[in-house]
Amino acid sequence: MGRAGLNRKTALATLTLTLAAEAPDLDVFGSIRGSAFGFAHHRGFTHSFVGVPLDALAVVGFVYLIWRIRGRKLKDPKLPPRWGLLFLYACLAGLSHILLDFTNNYGVRPFWPFSEKWYSWDIVFIAEPVMWALLILGLVVPTFFGLIDSEIGASRRGPRGRVAATLALLGTVLLWGLRDYEHRRAINALESRTYNGVDPVRASAYPKYIDPFHWDGVVETPAFFALAPVNSLTPEVDPAGHLEIRYKPEETPITLAAKNSYVGRRFLDWAQYPIAETETLQPPQQGWIVLFQDLRYSGVLKTFTSRPGRGGLSKTVEIDKNLHVVGDVFQTAKGQVVVPEPGQP
Repeated sequence: MGRAGLNRKTALATLTLTLAAEAPDLDVFGSIRGSAFGFAHHRGFTHSFVGVPLDALAVVGFVYLIWRIRGRKLKDPKLPPRWGLLFLYACLAGLSHILLDFTNNYGVRPFWPFSEKWYSWDIVFIAEPVMWALLILGLVVPTFFGLIDSEIGASRRGPRGRVAATLALLGTVLLWGLRDYEHRRAINALESRTYNGVDPVRASAYPKYIDPFHWDGVVETPAFFALAPVNSLTPEVDPAGHLEIRYKPEETPITLAAKNSYVGRRFLDWAQYPIAETETLQPPQQGWIVLFQDLRYSGVLKTFTSRPGRGGLSKTVEIDKNLHVVGDVFQTAKGQVVVPEPGQP
């Protein structure tokens, strides 16, 4: 955004935009207070419309401090910093971060603290190399032509790269348009058929890595979930015969206790297709482990982890024999760790 023209209006625009675009991810430091706290507050306040101006204020204050420490030095003395405009730029960069996170299949809570509801467009994978390539080219290509200009003695007024950066941003928008179109085709294909003779209650399609035409479909019926790959080009559901049926587990006092835990409540607020499965600890007198999974990530976990259903996108709660929550269970290099429920010793 800076190269597309905003850096021509005020000094320190690129620095401010870059820092403000990253500022919402400062919420990762919430993990210092434990994985459960970090999960509950990830993409929360700093990723909200209320939080964006505060993020921007902190960034502009930091940039002002650096500017003063450096003795108010600028590359172009004729272009002074305009602090009010830089604040608006920082807000714009923060909103761009929320938009990018909204496009993927993790989602954001933009209306926090008024609403904890999650929103996601589900058209782009969490990591999108095609978009990276577009944006990197938008930065690198002008540098290449700048080297040519210096060799032939040509000179240009103002910062280089405006056309390339603008084209990179337009390319990103076009990529979103293509993925949105294919996403709608995939969902329509999922909703237009029955599963084991049962009509779907709802259906969703989630993006795969790089490929914009193949999706991980999740369909809910009254008794079960159906996991089905979708080819949006055809469009065709389950083209290779890989339909998987996951029956909804029976609700028990154990799963109810886990769902009422701190981790359970936060997970259910975030998950789109939650499922809770119970394992008995050994010896059985110790209690149970309840594994929370979100089926929208079933394809991701099968592709990128050796133990499907267990990873950073799932949560585990330990329940003792008296149906009391022991805490959040997670795996480390040294073994399994149980973090007590907040408020417990």
